Amino acid sequence: MAESTLTHANAKFIVFSDFDGTITTEDSNDHMTDNLGFGREKRRQGNLDVLEGKATFRDMFKEMIDSVSSKYSFDECREIVKKHIKLDPGFKEFLDWAKSADVPVVIVSSGMVPIIRAIFENLVGVEAAAQIEIVANDVDTSKGSGPGEWTIKYRHPESGFGHDKDKCIEPYRSLSPKPTLFFCGDGVSDLSAARSADCLFVKVKEGTGNDLAKHCQKEKIRHFTFDSFLQVKEVVEGVVKGDLNVQEVGQV
Repeated sequence: MAESTLTHANAKFIVFSDFDGTITTEDSNDHMTDNLGFGREKRRQGNLDVLEGKATFRDMFKEMIDSVSSKYSFDECREIVKKHIKLDPGFKEFLDWAKSADVPVVIVSSGMVPIIRAIFENLVGVEAAAQIEIVANDVDTSKGSGPGEWTIKYRHPESGFGHDKDKCIEPYRSLSPKPTLFFCGDGVSDLSAARSADCLFVKVKEGTGNDLAKHCQKEKIRHFTFDSFLQVKEVVEGVVKGDLNVQEVGQV
């Protein structure tokens, strides 16, 4: 990718973040699967299979989505998650600070753009949501959007991740001068980006499995655990101001 095509080629600092379970208090796809699809037990086993290298995220996630889409229309699913999914209480303050500090925030998600956009519109308003950059998978409604007709459309179907998040971040690592890169994530969909940034924030929450945290501990990847985006704001702001060394943030 040519440097001139990068949206934030001139930025000194860039924050990339997963959406589901990281920016939100609950993963919208997990919510759909647990309540409308094949259930939590099978979903968690699929997550563990991915974590242990027994299955690809791409195939596991499509099974999750298809277990939902076989019984519910896309519009029904979108309205259900709009109603139930909430933002991390600190995210709006973090987003407002980032905008004031001229630090771009890019959503890099394995979810589906229309779902993410709908949730954002509901929680921060249509105008604010329209300004948020979202890099994610799409929805395939070529056969229709009713039950048994729609499914996920991957950005990188050739990849075992379906959406290889590192492909979004890597071009910025190649810039000269290189911006300082941050990534926030929480689960198995974020494994491809675990080593992509200068600073990795890993959200931990009771009852979720904390799969990215386990992966980082196993692979000895330096990371900073958090449970509120106010903690992310504090660290990023410290790095931007020069009060913190990004290479020393977190622990292995």
